[in-house]
Amino acid sequence: MARPVWLLGLGATLIAAAPAQAPSLLSAIEPGNWQLHELGGEARALCITDPASLLQIQHGMANCARRLIDDGPRAATVHYTCPGAGHGRTVLKLETPRSLALETQGIDHGEPFDLRYQLTRTGACQSARN
Repeated sequence: MARPVWLLGLGATLIAAAPAQAPSLLSAIEPGNWQLHELGGEARALCITDPASLLQIQHGMANCARRLIDDGPRAATVHYTCPGAGHGRTVLKLETPRSLALETQGIDHGEPFDLRYQLTRTGACQSARN
């Protein structure tokens, strides 16, 4: 028998067509400039103004429905679906407020992906007028 999904302290499931409520873990992640290092790949700078953008890093700004699977003080798992673009599952693990691990896998426009990143906060985002 299927049982309803209830999240500790939230009392409701997080399934919506609009961006869902972010896991509380995200409040511990500082916005700013982050070094995004793909394990086995290149590093790149990423300005994160909204930590919830990390939940669907492979699908960027696509309008996706998110469902919180697990939310703990140091880790969160989210499944998301982007109509016409694919879907994914992301696991964020907080090491410190300035360091985290991100694992994401799914389908992006018909192609599978399975990526692992290490992120380190390097400071404030640079202005567009550098």
